[in-house]
Amino acid sequence: MGLASVNTVIEDMQICIFDLRRGQEEGRELDKILFFFPADSPSSKKLSVIGLGEGLIAFTRIFSPEAACEVIEAERHSHVFYEAEPDIWMVMMIEKSVESEATWRIDALREILQEVHSLFMMFHGSIRAMLENEPTGGLVRSHLYPFIMDYLSDFLVGKKLHLPSFRDCLTRRRTVQMLTVGREAAIEVQLLVRILESCAGTTPCHSLILFQDLLVSTTISADDTINLFAYSVLRLTPRALSSGVSSWSYLLKGNTVSHIAAASTLAHYGSASEHLFHSHGNSPGQDSSYNVKRPLWHDKWSKGKDGFLVTDVWGREMDSMISATPTIWLQETEEKVYLCAYQYRGLTLIILIPVSSISNGEQGVSLLKRQVLENASLKILKVEEKLSKGWGGENAYHVKGYRYLLVDDDRNTSRASPPVKASTLTKESLLAMSKLREEVDLEKRRGKLDSTDHKKNLEICIRAKNNAWVIAHTMRGKELYMVLEKANETLLYASDAVEKFSNGYCGGTFSLD
Repeated sequence: MGLASVNTVIEDMQICIFDLRRGQEEGRELDKILFFFPADSPSSKKLSVIGLGEGLIAFTRIFSPEAACEVIEAERHSHVFYEAEPDIWMVMMIEKSVESEATWRIDALREILQEVHSLFMMFHGSIRAMLENEPTGGLVRSHLYPFIMDYLSDFLVGKKLHLPSFRDCLTRRRTVQMLTVGREAAIEVQLLVRILESCAGTTPCHSLILFQDLLVSTTISADDTINLFAYSVLRLTPRALSSGVSSWSYLLKGNTVSHIAAASTLAHYGSASEHLFHSHGNSPGQDSSYNVKRPLWHDKWSKGKDGFLVTDVWGREMDSMISATPTIWLQETEEKVYLCAYQYRGLTLIILIPVSSISNGEQGVSLLKRQVLENASLKILKVEEKLSKGWGGENAYHVKGYRYLLVDDDRNTSRASPPVKASTLTKESLLAMSKLREEVDLEKRRGKLDSTDHKKNLEICIRAKNNAWVIAHTMRGKELYMVLEKANETLLYASDAVEKFSNGYCGGTFSLD
């Protein structure tokens, strides 16, 4: 793909990150810009977008000091704001299209900004800390650009960058999808977790266990679990390794040919985008003194002979061909940990060991891996066998007659109809559900601004143009969204359907009694 075609991909969207504490002197306004997409935009364009964002933030803070601007809807553009860190803002500006395919939810777009920032912090630490460490901004810019471009590459289909649209209204980003396990399997998983902890001896050890693309167990905080789960499904699970693309992506559901075409386009897209960025002198990464790691780079993880996953993204040990062990930052404890991933069939184990607790570095990590292979191998085989027997496949959570999304905000989990089932809904049903979710999002935001309980109960049933029932029900921090296309005419029928679903699959959470 040539450079001209890259421009056709990105001309309808801008993403920028800027620091309100920088570039306040006349003539140094560009200094506040930490990231801008597309990178080859003229300086006047960048300053125009940043200036508009600054003005809107300052204006809205007059009326709401604690919660400044979140979204501005103009005639031709939508502006989505996210304050990632104090005075560090991320803004996404998207041109509105007459095509209904481009209909999106604002909260879904903000979740993209939130996710990419959270993943960036997991690998590199906070943006503010990097700026304090290197005040010129060169360090943080050299890391932000490739990281965000690698992240956006997962949204590239063909020659177009596809953001979440109304077709993804039965999905929820920034949540974890859990595997339902029986009592016997749960006991085996708990025993495996204890064995993994014992392999580390007196060294503190945390772990995540995934089966396919579903979480089975975690011993880290909720926020850290969300981030590491997202990365695992993007790059580490068996499907992600075999396909070369993120396994959860709503963009890449389809036949193998389309997957291969998309993966090929991604490679060209990254290469061309970097050329554009470097050719305009916008990348401090041209300075070889910056050691930039790209953990979201495609096709950089593989399974070693011993079952542990390996990557050369973190470089190699001096005087050795052995790849350095990846490291991440845990948000809750603010500690740097080694990330060791082991895979057996559909089972993926992620072991986290504090860097500060291993004095001999890579030798200590290698010793831990040997301990895992010697002490946990049999239990790993048994757990994988138990989970495989109890798993119903990709359609395990399909409920006949229903297309649904179930969210638990307190636990940060979600469950939904399988993508292949949700894709059978008509455009009218999907558009109606997307608009309904936008209304619920608005009510939740109002609750936060009014300092009231934003977890208030809501129940909304709408008859769509195609006569489908589109339903939203929120109660005590849980949310249920449902589409019933083959339903009776009456509202009572829709209410009964929700009641049956609630009693059968939600423990009666959304029942009237």
